[in-house]
Amino acid sequence: MIFSRTLKYLKYIFLSRHGRGHGIHSPFIFDLVSRVFRNKIDKSLVLKVEKIRKKMKSDSRSILVNDLGSKSDQLKREIRKVSNIARHSPVTAKYGRLLSNMAVEFGKPLIIELGTSLGISTLYMAASCEETNIITVEGCKETAALARQNFVEAGLNNINILEGSFDEILTEFPYHNVKPGLIFIDGNHRKEAVIKYFNLLSEMSDNKTVFIIDDINYSRGMAEAWNELKLHKKVSVSVDIFRMGILFFREGINHNNYVIRY
Repeated sequence: MIFSRTLKYLKYIFLSRHGRGHGIHSPFIFDLVSRVFRNKIDKSLVLKVEKIRKKMKSDSRSILVNDLGSKSDQLKREIRKVSNIARHSPVTAKYGRLLSNMAVEFGKPLIIELGTSLGISTLYMAASCEETNIITVEGCKETAALARQNFVEAGLNNINILEGSFDEILTEFPYHNVKPGLIFIDGNHRKEAVIKYFNLLSEMSDNKTVFIIDDINYSRGMAEAWNELKLHKKVSVSVDIFRMGILFFREGINHNNYVIRY
């Protein structure tokens, strides 16, 4: 699998457009790349989140993980050290900064996240726009408890974490009257599940909603899911940055698929 991902990454580097937006003729995508992707965020925000990540990496406790989706290559056992989860599961600081910028630009009035883990990605989004409510869903009770502690430590009050399977939560989702601005799907890395959750959430969304799908090159199934989702009838523009895929429902934009170096 590592060899396959390496080949995919080399293909991505070869095909991707310039990370500064050079040669991109779409005004919408050029603005996204030059203003949102490359926007610098408050260093104190990064330090706050990375301090919590560092603490988690040093946590020697073991917890019982109830993994309701496909398991990480590195984390096969149900009893896992918090330090190992912190090293392998959360987004890196590089992609945390991107999530932060995307939250500021598109997040209002509501951000939905599937797959909280230790809450690192949640913190990046929540800390950058404290006036926006974030609903994050986690299937593992013990992992959710750690995430809650991290949210309290960060002093953030705009995060509501829901425990349970994605299917259960989305079936009885309590926020149908609010159209989300941003949706981050980062859990259950299986083709059928990702497509199912996208379809459920797209019914709750409007043309301003932006979807971010994590780990689109995690496996063949995830790559197939991404290729199917970017052709969805509601999607007007897709952006592939290798690790993540971004989907827009914007009206008045010709359908196109972009591969951008990030």
